[in-house]
Amino acid sequence: MKSIDSLLDRFCLNHPKLGIPNLMLYISIGNVVVLLLDMFSQYTFSFWLRLIPGAVFQGQIWRLVTFLFVPVNENLLWFVITVLLYYSIGTSLERTWGTTKFTVYYLLGAAMNLVVGLVMGLLGFAWMETANMYYLNMSLFLAYATLYPDAAFILYFIIRVKAKWLAWADGVFLALAVVGSLLDRNIPMALMPILAVLNYLLFFWSDLMELLNRGQRRVRHQTSRQTVNFKQATRRAQQQKGYIHKCAVCGKTDTEFPDEEFRYCSKCNGYYCYCTEHLSDHVHIK
Repeated sequence: MKSIDSLLDRFCLNHPKLGIPNLMLYISIGNVVVLLLDMFSQYTFSFWLRLIPGAVFQGQIWRLVTFLFVPVNENLLWFVITVLLYYSIGTSLERTWGTTKFTVYYLLGAAMNLVVGLVMGLLGFAWMETANMYYLNMSLFLAYATLYPDAAFILYFIIRVKAKWLAWADGVFLALAVVGSLLDRNIPMALMPILAVLNYLLFFWSDLMELLNRGQRRVRHQTSRQTVNFKQATRRAQQQKGYIHKCAVCGKTDTEFPDEEFRYCSKCNGYYCYCTEHLSDHVHIK
């Protein structure tokens, strides 16, 4: 997985002109046009655009592309909110990654849905909708939250929530979608969220592994004997002396000088603390 991550990055760097500028703008405009045509056709127009393998095998090959523009939400209010949201997220990702990488991310996810959808058609789901962009669009939010975990969203126009917490909720929703579809024996619908997460992992595997390793290092540091002994020593010092940190040179304490920064010297033999003035200007204790 890590090698694919690096390979995709290298490919995008070596082919900067392969991207489609403002891709999410075209996707959003396509969604709006299809919804308007649906409203004037009693929601039958989008039926001719969906990815239905049986229809594709009969020659309706335009469905291989047009399923990208089929709205995933017919409620007008939620349609407007989701289109604006994913357009904003998509353009932010394009600015961060560059046009080529964002285009590859989006179209690779669409291609995986397309291939698996056609295979599902050959396996007996020929007249079901076997792929749409609902879960791939959700994976855009996972990508955005990974890059900007502290970005704030106003949920229901009232509650301010950071992107990283919404991403966790997004992940739980994807997992429940898989489980629910499997219980309904709807294999194509179960595969779509899995493919969306797989597409996300292809681009973020290295970042996630680094985050996991960083967390493990933090846990090891917090539970190490040196850290435990240090915490015990600071608690005893606070209980017995009324302060935690005291400069071994000038005698300043954190109680008397609460704005002062104190550091412990790693070259001294023991837990010897120094103020900022004497941290680099003292004789090391052996």
